[in-house]
Amino acid sequence: MITSTTRTAPDKAARPARSGRVLGVLRFVLLLIGALAALVPFYYMIIGALQRTRDTSLFGLLPLPQNLTFDNFVAINQSVNLLGSLLNSLIFTAGVVGCTLVFGLLVGYALAVLSFRGRGMVFALVLLVQAIPFQLLMIPLYVMVVRYFGLADNFIGMILPFAINSVAVLIFRQYFLQIPRDVFDAARIDGASEVRILLFIAVPLVRPAVLTAMLVTFIGPWNEFLWPFLVTKDATKQTLAVSLANFSQTNGSFLENPMGAVLAGACVLAVPVVVLFLLFQRHFTSANLGSAIKG
Repeated sequence: MITSTTRTAPDKAARPARSGRVLGVLRFVLLLIGALAALVPFYYMIIGALQRTRDTSLFGLLPLPQNLTFDNFVAINQSVNLLGSLLNSLIFTAGVVGCTLVFGLLVGYALAVLSFRGRGMVFALVLLVQAIPFQLLMIPLYVMVVRYFGLADNFIGMILPFAINSVAVLIFRQYFLQIPRDVFDAARIDGASEVRILLFIAVPLVRPAVLTAMLVTFIGPWNEFLWPFLVTKDATKQTLAVSLANFSQTNGSFLENPMGAVLAGACVLAVPVVVLFLLFQRHFTSANLGSAIKG
């Protein structure tokens, strides 16, 4: 009986380890399938941009080498001026991101740290903005920006409606609430102003929030089409998304593979977002908010 017990005990101990390895393999396979499914649209976009003759069948996902070319990138560059359109997109996006960081940090800090009458109402208004779609405000914004302010064909007119991002305000507010109040009280005792506290104490402690807000804000205006299309009719001021839409409507029929040229432009449009994510993704970690005080 002793021998039988000693033989079955290791078997019982090995079963949980074996089942754990099986679950780990299944979890890895499911994650791999999900990752491949998420990458298929990007792969199709790249392959479509490189195809000389468009092939929409399943066999087109594995094209023949003789059907691959960079002519679509050359064609879209000659028709759209990729460099100029990219520069316009960069100016538009950089203006939106800069305004978002400045106003978002100020409003988020005020809602989280400062005590003033009406703070709850301001926070409720920020939440209310989240429930109102931008398309509902587009007509009054267009009338105000274009007719009243005269900012048509102007980068300021494109940037102004996106200058304050309520999502960024909420992100900064939640991060500032996690900072211990003793940090701000100690700085005030030392004579620091609220602006100095914000710039040199609060912002370094919420660096992950700044990077997250930058990435979230960057993606929106970089891919924005409708508002720049309405405000800007000058081809030299149009963003890349608007230029690609105009190209597909006017010059697409004169090319051998117009869809390949559009996909080539889409690849150029997607590259900065992917590069920005790869550069910043390792910084998306929680900050040690309690390291600024003792105990």
